[in-house]
Amino acid sequence: MPFSSKKERERKEKIFFLRRQEEERIAKMIAGSFNLSYINLLGVPIQIDALSLVPEEIAREGLFAPFSKINNNLQVFCVDPENELLKKTLKELEDKGFRINLFVGSKTSFKKILNAYQKLPPSQKGIVGKIEIRAERLKRIQEEIQNIKDLQDKLEQGRRLPSRDIIEILLASSLKLDASDIHIVPQDKNVRLRYRIDGIMHTIFFFDRSVYNSLLSKIKILSSLKINVHDVAQDGRFSILAEGKEVEVRVSVVPGEYGEDIVMRILNPKMILSIEKIGLHPWLEEVLRYQMSKPNGMILVCGPTGSGKTTTLYACLKEKAKSQLKVITIENPIEYHLKGIAQTQVNPEKGYDFADGLRAALRQDPDVILVGEIRDRATAETAVQAALTGHLVFSTIHTNDAAGAVPRLIEMGVSPNGIASALNLAISQRLVRRLCPYCKKKYTPSPEVLEKIKRNLKDVIKRIPDKFDLENIEIFKAQGCPKCSNIGYKGRIGIFEMFEVSKKIKEIISSIPSTPKMREAAIEEGMITIQQDGLLRVLEGQTSLEEVERITGPLK
Repeated sequence: MPFSSKKERERKEKIFFLRRQEEERIAKMIAGSFNLSYINLLGVPIQIDALSLVPEEIAREGLFAPFSKINNNLQVFCVDPENELLKKTLKELEDKGFRINLFVGSKTSFKKILNAYQKLPPSQKGIVGKIEIRAERLKRIQEEIQNIKDLQDKLEQGRRLPSRDIIEILLASSLKLDASDIHIVPQDKNVRLRYRIDGIMHTIFFFDRSVYNSLLSKIKILSSLKINVHDVAQDGRFSILAEGKEVEVRVSVVPGEYGEDIVMRILNPKMILSIEKIGLHPWLEEVLRYQMSKPNGMILVCGPTGSGKTTTLYACLKEKAKSQLKVITIENPIEYHLKGIAQTQVNPEKGYDFADGLRAALRQDPDVILVGEIRDRATAETAVQAALTGHLVFSTIHTNDAAGAVPRLIEMGVSPNGIASALNLAISQRLVRRLCPYCKKKYTPSPEVLEKIKRNLKDVIKRIPDKFDLENIEIFKAQGCPKCSNIGYKGRIGIFEMFEVSKKIKEIISSIPSTPKMREAAIEEGMITIQQDGLLRVLEGQTSLEEVERITGPLK
């Protein structure tokens, strides 16, 4: 039996040796046919600095990678010299100033490269991809695409373009059309492209599935996602370099019925607005600035996802960063980068949550703190304590209105007396679409609608400095023209409600109020509701009555 086992082992070793010889012989033949040098990497050291120039996912897909770098001379290993991804990557490396020396070898040699990737430090493994859109190309695309119809025509003409060119068109047009998200969703027979513009989804185009497969691979490579994984959700990001500015794109890939759904969120820095530009009426802006001038306390911004809370908070931080104060943020994730501010990111998967981040931030001697979201007792109590001990704290909380912030904190287990002492201001907000200034149409609403508007604004008009004539109401509605892609709206504006914590409000908070009771007390103290603020925007001709009712509900 032992003799038989030995013979079998020798036979297998001989077969393995012959197969390896054949594998290397074929690699030599391929190298010779392309007039390239052959190499067997089994005895060659792999330089980590060279390897880090190409992300592992790209190397795996194209079966190539740099393995030696001396100054600008780069030696690159490949299995297939005709691979399109290899050619494209070599061009990019040459554009960066590298002189390329290409070698051909076997898949066994390539396995050594893959093993070497495991030695890369995490900081080099997780490099965010970048796609640079040259200034002249960006300008040309954006001149050609003025509206959704132009984009549809451009994509129809470019059905056979390479995936990189299509992605450039998608990204450049999203910046031009102010799209916040790009959705690529495979269906039974084709793939649907949708843009979210001003909060509304618009179907743009239908791609062939062959185009989708190429786009999916390219987007995954850019985002440092696993190309060969298709059955689990993945999140990544990359950035667009356009006209010297860097725009981050957050990518989510989720398994769907007919393939992987792709969502790209465009984090355009131009969305970092000043307080003057977020849409506050003058009297509300005055309230916010007064509360921001205080050295301590808490300012909470409420509302559902997509209501503009982050934009408002960043506007406040941008203002505070001008002063001689230390500002720290705890976010998940960091969406926009602000100069003069220390921004940190939580990592719940590794046990580092908002409460941990806030406690760590307090040890950094801050004056102003932003907590991305209050969602549990530990974070809420720490935020309240920070506000009571000399810090100005900004945060968000998921409630439908400003009045709901107090009961929500109490539900989390925070002391009502602590809330009454710490809370300075509660703000709730929504975003409504602006009417297109080129095509909006003036009209006089029906007597029934006029009566509802008057009833809702009767008490408000008495409390605000601006003059509105409720006896001669003329409002506007959406029409549609080429400048707004025949939608009737272009851009968005915030509508708000906010209440300051007065002496009476403190007494109400201490009594552990329900949301309706809290809301009633805030209105008695002078709070203008979101719907009332929206109606004032209707009277100003900024938005339509239909849009305000869509966002805040029907008038009563």
